[in-house]
Order: sequence, then C-alpha cells, then structure tokens
Amino acid sequence: MKRLNRTVFFPPIILLVFTVLLSQLYGDEFVSTLQVANQWILDHFSGLFSWTALLILGLVIVVYFSKLGRWRIGGSDARPILSKWKWFAVTICTTIATGILFWGVAEPIFHFSTPPPNLGITAGSKEAMTFAMSSLMMHWTLTPYAIYTLAGLVFAVSFYNLRQPFSLGSMVSPLFADQMNPNVSNFIDIVCLYGLVAGMAASLGAGLLSVMGGLDHLLGWSKTSWGLALITGAIVVTFIVSAVSGLMKGIRILSDINIRLFILLALFVFLAGPTWALLELGLSGVSEYAAHMVSRSLNLDNVLGQKWFNSWTVFNWANWLAWTPITAVFLGRIARGYTVRTFIIFNLVIPSIFGAVWMMIFGGSALLMDFNQGGVLSESLRANGPESLVYLVLGDLPFAIVVSTVFVLLIFLSYVTAADSNTSAMSALSTSGISLDQIEAPVRIKVIWGVLIGLVAWVMVSSVGIEGIKMTSILGGFPILFFMIAVSMSAVVLMIRSRKVKN
Repeated sequence: MKRLNRTVFFPPIILLVFTVLLSQLYGDEFVSTLQVANQWILDHFSGLFSWTALLILGLVIVVYFSKLGRWRIGGSDARPILSKWKWFAVTICTTIATGILFWGVAEPIFHFSTPPPNLGITAGSKEAMTFAMSSLMMHWTLTPYAIYTLAGLVFAVSFYNLRQPFSLGSMVSPLFADQMNPNVSNFIDIVCLYGLVAGMAASLGAGLLSVMGGLDHLLGWSKTSWGLALITGAIVVTFIVSAVSGLMKGIRILSDINIRLFILLALFVFLAGPTWALLELGLSGVSEYAAHMVSRSLNLDNVLGQKWFNSWTVFNWANWLAWTPITAVFLGRIARGYTVRTFIIFNLVIPSIFGAVWMMIFGGSALLMDFNQGGVLSESLRANGPESLVYLVLGDLPFAIVVSTVFVLLIFLSYVTAADSNTSAMSALSTSGISLDQIEAPVRIKVIWGVLIGLVAWVMVSSVGIEGIKMTSILGGFPILFFMIAVSMSAVVLMIRSRKVKN
C-alpha cells in the first residue's frame, strides 16, 4: 500500500519553507548570506566540480565498452516501456528544460562581449565568436549529459536488476554489497530533494525571465513581481495536471508535441537565417572545443581565469548536478527493456548531438547578428538583460511575430515537461510502497511539490534575478557533487561485478 514517507517528505519541505520565509523577512541579509556561501563553495571546490564532471564522462565511455554495457535493464526477458521515438522525445524534453532555450542565445553573447581576459581575445572579434561557440559546446553537450547518463544507468540497474528499493540510496547500494541502511538511504533522499528544488527553481527562474521577455516583446508587458507570479502559477498548474495524469499520458504526450516543435523551430531558423555561415561557425566551434576540451574543462594553468571559470563552467556543472539525482530516477525508470549501451546512446550521444546542433543554430544566429550589426545584442544585454536577446534574434527573421509566439509556447512546454517528470520522481521518492509495477505517487504529494517549486522559483527570480539563479544552482549542486562521486564508485563496482555475473 502506498503512503506518505514522512521521514523523507517533511525535512526538505520544512527547510525550503524556512528558506523562503528568511528571504522575505531578511531580504538583503539573505542575499548577502547566499553570496558568501556561494563564494566559499567556489573558492574551495571549483576544482572538484570540474574534475568530477570530466572523469564521469570518461567513466561512461568505459562502461559502454565494458561487459556491463551488455546488460539488459530489468533482466534478459524485460520489454521496453516506451518505443525508441517516445524514449528519445521524453529523454530530450525532460533533460533540456528551459535551459537550452534561455542560455542558447544569452550565454554566447556574454562570452562574445566579455571573453576571458587570460585568453587575450578581443571582445566582438571573430576569435571571440569561435570561443563563444566552443564554450556552448562544452557546457551543453558531452560532459553534462554524461552526468545524467551515469546516474540514470546506475539507478536503472540497481532498481530493476538488483531489486533495490525505489530510493536514491539505491544508487550507492553496490558500495555496501546491496545492503543499504534505510536511515542512510533516507538521508540521501532528503539532501537530494532539497538540492533538486534549488536546481528546478533556478531553471524555472530562467524560464520565467524568458517568458516575461517574450510577453514584453510581443505585448509590451514589463517585468513585475506579480507578472512573474502569474506566469509561475500557470506553469505550475500545468505541470501538476500533467504529472497527475502519469507517465503514459501527460509526460509522453507533452514530450511528443515538444520535440516536434523543437525540430520545426530549429529547421526554420537554420534555413531562414545565414545557413552557410552557421555551419562554418558551428564547425569551427566544435573544432576548438575538441582541441581545448581538457584544458578548459579543468582550467589548467588558469587558462580561462578563475573568476570566469567559476561564473560559467562551474556554474553549469553545479546546475546540472542539482538536477541529476531526480532526473536519474526518471531516466532510469523509463529505460526498462533496453541494454545499458542503448541507454548510453539515447541519454548521452543523441542528446549531445541535439544540443550541439541547437547551439550551432541559435547561438550561432545570435553571434552572427551581433557581429554583423555592430553589437546590437551586446548592447541589449547590458540595457535590457539576457531575456531580451532571443526575441531580437527571432525578430530578424521572416514571420517574426509568429516565430516569437511559438518560442514563448516552447519555453512554457519545455519547463512543464521537465518539471512534470521530476515532480513525478520526487513524489515517488516521498512515498512508501513504490514497487516495480506501482511507481506513481499519490496526487496530493505531487501537488505539494509542484506548488513549492513554483514558490521558491518566484521568490528567487523576484528577489535577485539572474544572479540569484546562478547562486541557487551552485548551492543546489554542491551536496550532489559528493553524492555523484559515490555513484561513480558504484558504477565501477557494477563493472567489476559484471565480469563475474551474467545478466
């Protein structure tokens, strides 16, 4: 019988409510405390973030070629829950959220207008364009998706093959000979749930800014706290309704619509824009990314400068890490019936290719527009904020109003889809009695988590804007960093075990 797991549910809820109250009662002091905590993490752990992220990518590659890669998730007789197309659609849409839409245009203009001083690149130059594109490839392709992939496959094997409980603690159970202490498992769930809400709030904050920027562009609605609250409410209500309907209804249908819109929009922008210039810039960005991947991923010899590296690369890894445990639960849950190697292809290879193509098209369009039109986007970034940029890019294309409207809809659906899947997973972790055949949590638990995520996001983006998003991401990802180190060790144990045991 399924019932609320009070031990896991209440501690993160209480901590989050307490956090929101502090932010409202002691606004300036709260922000200052966040800044101090954020800076302390960056000063002491930026190297651990970067080394862990890169080593996880290497570990996933090793797993692919190991005997563990041959294992079928759920056992040799397991049958897939989703077709490969549905699996692809759900995976892409639940891992992208609004990040790729917001940062795909905003991030390259930051790098183009203010490249790292240590590289000696002139702002606004062709070299700055190539650097900006290569940075997008680093932050949005192989390394971050490897983090999701490793956690997802370890959870899938632990839950389906080793018959461990539906808990994040199951992901480290191989380290304890599959005998995980329930109290330790509950503690892991509590910490990861708290970290995830911080990460989801950061992503929703980016989505709120993007939607608000779109409404300002299309209808002249200026950004206000109450306007942000209305948009937050609409998103939260929609993803709660979808999550309540379950995996085979809401999430599957929304993902199918969402991925088709992604593809159609990308094709239109690619063909209507400077197609050949986009291809040339994309290829030069990939080439530079490949040539400098290790040195820039680790900031060897301080090649990027510590301040820039912390503000961008470490921020990105922390943001992805904050989402990782709960996303892994969902990705692992829908992977039953496929082999570990197929899991890696659909969760690492294909999403990385998709992300690279998207960044080439949208990031490239922004960079070329800024370069050819005298820094129009860089100026708007300084004057109006990053949420204004994508609509200037889309406004330079045919059918600008229609395309911008579709983009606003896509932002809305993207966050709804991602939050839908994660709310479903968070609720399941907060529920006792979850089994292989009964993974859906009660409706009331989904509603509570959905409302709380929206509240935290609204408070953060209303109080401290884009910098608040960055701080929230880093603080959310910090505890998950250590959890993922343990998960990586579990993956090594599973590889060793796979050499002795047939699946």
